[in-house]
Amino acid sequence: MLSTLIVFASILGSGPADLIVAARYVVTMDSQRRVIENGAVAIRGSDIVGVGPRATVAGSFRAKRSVDVGDAIVMPGLINAHTHAPMSLFRGVADDLPLQEWLEKFIFPAEAKNLDPDFIRWGTRLACLEMLLGGTTTFVDMYYFEDLVAEETKRAGMRAILGQTIIRFPVADHKTPDAALEAMERFFQKYDRDALITPAVAPHALYTNKDETIQAARALANRYRKPLVIHLSETSRENSDSRASRGLSPAAALGAMGALDGWTVAAHAIWMDDGDLDLLQAKKTGVAHCPSSNMKLASGIAPVLKMFLRGIPVGLGTDGPAGSNNDFNLFEEMDLASKLAKVFSGDPQALPARKAVEMATIEGARAIGLDNQIGSLEPGKRADLIAVSLAAPHAAPMFDAYSQIVYALKASDVTDVVIDGRIVLRNRKPLTLDAPGILAKASAYRAQIAASLRQ
Repeated sequence: MLSTLIVFASILGSGPADLIVAARYVVTMDSQRRVIENGAVAIRGSDIVGVGPRATVAGSFRAKRSVDVGDAIVMPGLINAHTHAPMSLFRGVADDLPLQEWLEKFIFPAEAKNLDPDFIRWGTRLACLEMLLGGTTTFVDMYYFEDLVAEETKRAGMRAILGQTIIRFPVADHKTPDAALEAMERFFQKYDRDALITPAVAPHALYTNKDETIQAARALANRYRKPLVIHLSETSRENSDSRASRGLSPAAALGAMGALDGWTVAAHAIWMDDGDLDLLQAKKTGVAHCPSSNMKLASGIAPVLKMFLRGIPVGLGTDGPAGSNNDFNLFEEMDLASKLAKVFSGDPQALPARKAVEMATIEGARAIGLDNQIGSLEPGKRADLIAVSLAAPHAAPMFDAYSQIVYALKASDVTDVVIDGRIVLRNRKPLTLDAPGILAKASAYRAQIAASLRQ
């Protein structure tokens, strides 16, 4: 008997349904964190209308289509709270370097020589392909040409918060911060009520923007009731430079200028003292914890245990795949987040498996401000769910669903993905993306990028 097993239903109404998905286990991530054996989820349109034992769901809803994924876990789609999706084409271009050297000597030059609309489109397609195959249904992005990222993300059928980068030096899409902000307003208007895309403004960081630019970005986001996404206290250098020049930490400086007064997702948040954490708590700022990136760049260990004690919502992010992580694998992030907290605290009970799953689902949804729509399998929420096979040797036997998800299962165990009620991955076959074509194009870009770096 699973230690997390509960077998009663949560049914909202009855009647017709477009799709019923059934599995050996349904991990709901609802307020009671119920795990239902021989469970099912009923979907009508883009919404979940019923969750419970499969016999109860089948008896309550008349479905146009039923999918039984068999010996598998059905759970909410995973939420990647911090990415730079088009950078998938820079995967492995430079590794094992400090952040500033990596950026200034490799990434910025590579971007200057290669970024254009086609690069963004193909990089986004490659990222979406990888994320879908790994069970990610929603991601938060920060990069350039985000209007094109939005087009490709919608084409893939994925959900995303897409942050147009604002940065003080000329970049591929906009030569000035003012030009970027002007384009941002058009981006907000175009996707104001989109079912899948939430536009966001993304001043890169405190140290790469003037204060007036960040304040203008905040005002624009608040005017449209959209999020602001920003890197925060990622390195000790960022923290010490801010304290030396301003007498304030980066968080305190952003707080003083009003940049945290609204819907905000802060990435990394590593070098934070108690005052900084109290500020994030007071401002209801969401945090994207990026354990792989923080470890690989030796940036530090974010104080997530202190954040939990304050009720700060913390999700999981992979960061970009161009050297700060190299993949978009949220199963790895769940595993690493839990183990990093344990080794840092010296407490094997720190950040248990269930908490790691929460960070990738309902807690991640809170962190990015979409918990009223996604993050759990409950009637009334959007139908974003994944099936994770239990057929592989590393998945047997199973005593606890949360433990299995975090410490045993892999991204490659994901077989099926439903987003907004639409099946976009079936039996590991992408239904919205041309996988062979994307991989062939990635190979061609590899040659182009390598040649550009030799120039």
